[in-house]
Amino acid sequence: MTAPLPYRDNVGAVLFNAAGLVLVARRADLPNAEGAPGGWQLPQGGMDAGEDPAVAVFRELEEEVGTAKADILAEHPDWMFYELPPELLGRALGGKYRGQRQKWFAMRFTGQDSDIRLDLDPHPEFDAWRWARLAELPDLAVAFKREIYERLARDFARFAG
Repeated sequence: MTAPLPYRDNVGAVLFNAAGLVLVARRADLPNAEGAPGGWQLPQGGMDAGEDPAVAVFRELEEEVGTAKADILAEHPDWMFYELPPELLGRALGGKYRGQRQKWFAMRFTGQDSDIRLDLDPHPEFDAWRWARLAELPDLAVAFKREIYERLARDFARFAG
């Protein structure tokens, strides 16, 4: 029997603007994702080996949404895990992982909307972004991430407008 695939270490940002709304971005690889669960998500990405999560979250913000103009409000005390559904095992996440182990941060956006630039990466992960209410997060998530988004909406509610 083979050992199960490992989890990929990952960081995510719940980026609040001054009005307490959260940045969500639409995945460029999901056609017609406007209304589909999972089409919109929070910025997140893999950590490099030995990388500090607080450093990684700023790097990921810059890579995914073109800016790191933010301050950390809180680091979630727990690592959160999700498992890929069977149909994505061996395909998603380079086929090397069973899911992700995520460290989430509540962050305050300190820039202007014009600082958010999805076009800076030659292979952008997202093709659109918007500000959303924190309570919307669970309805935007794919089923296998919904529990994490529900927890983030509950645990970071004090930062919402």
